[in-house]
Amino acid sequence: MAEETPAPSNGQAAPQMQMALQKIYARDVSFEVPNAPKVFQEDGQPQVQLNLSHKATPVEGDNYEVVLTLTVTCTLNERTAYLAEVHQAGVFSFTGFDPQNLSVVLATYCPNVLFPYARQALGDMISQGGFPPFLLQPINFDAIYADQARRRLEQGESAQQ
Repeated sequence: MAEETPAPSNGQAAPQMQMALQKIYARDVSFEVPNAPKVFQEDGQPQVQLNLSHKATPVEGDNYEVVLTLTVTCTLNERTAYLAEVHQAGVFSFTGFDPQNLSVVLATYCPNVLFPYARQALGDMISQGGFPPFLLQPINFDAIYADQARRRLEQGESAQQ
């Protein structure tokens, strides 16, 4: 026997959340080797730093442009060996999302979709720049979002005290 979902009391069907990926593209890509060719002759242990951010901007209708920015800076003997940056973007459309759920999806699902493209672009640039292969480990955007939400809650509680 089929189960029936009760209709809302106002007689209208509950809005269904739908999401669609419209487009994925590289918004900006940059690679610099400021100390070439000397950097290729230096010995030492390279230090690699990763900076990560994302931004969601409403565009027309129910569409949002989400830009995931990954910046990798490699230093060798306190001099920049290379600087690689990718702004990987996508246009996503959303219908039926309340503000809280939309915020979560924009901060977790969308960066998860964009990340493999950004990682591939970074890896290719670094290898083609003459450096050893760079393998960026997966990033848990759900955990990052949960940690940021926890921090905001703690800051709000300490501000009230």
